[in-house]
Amino acid sequence: VQVVESGGGLVQAGGSLRLSCAASGSIFSINAMGWHRQAPGKQRELVATITSGGSTNYADSVKGRFTISRDNAKNTVILQMNSLKPEDTAVYYCNAAGVREWGSQGRRSDHWGQGTQVTVSS
Repeated sequence: VQVVESGGGLVQAGGSLRLSCAASGSIFSINAMGWHRQAPGKQRELVATITSGGSTNYADSVKGRFTISRDNAKNTVILQMNSLKPEDTAVYYCNAAGVREWGSQGRRSDHWGQGTQVTVSS
């Protein structure tokens, strides 16, 4: 299973960015997909997650500004980030959790992307 992010970059405060993530491989199902971020000198933190049923969870710091969406058929997840702030600057990582592969006999695993840099200038 591979997880690949795209869409990071440099934006001014108040601007918007859209992050995309695609999981590929011999995937039967994925329980949840989401985004985490890690700023320099800080621990990785959850940004937003979405289950296969469409239930979402957001960090308090991004509620009302970020929106997560998912296409189960394509195993993709989108993070729309609006009203960006300098404190949103971080490497953003996509996560596919509870991945069940074809022929895995029910075993599930978690997978991470390599990360994409988001920089918000003041």
